[in-house]
Amino acid sequence: MDPAKIVAAVNRPRPTNVTEARSFQGIAGYYRQFVKDFARIASPLTQSLRKDHQFKWGAEWETSFQELKQRLVTTPILTIPEGNEGYVV
Repeated sequence: MDPAKIVAAVNRPRPTNVTEARSFQGIAGYYRQFVKDFARIASPLTQSLRKDHQFKWGAEWETSFQELKQRLVTTPILTIPEGNEGYVV
């Protein structure tokens, strides 16, 4: 990721309404393939954005929000296989 985007993600304030929560979820969803267990982590946020639920921020949503922010700014370490031996850890 671009270092400027990392800073923006780390400094992103907690959503205060449905529009801001959907915006964050959209940004996070763009990088979902790089976040292990994305669906499990984002589940509380997804459930809170349903039409039949009233938006009320709580501890469960805060935990999910902070975990996603942390996972989005953590760079995965990838290695290239050497020869015929496979991946080196």
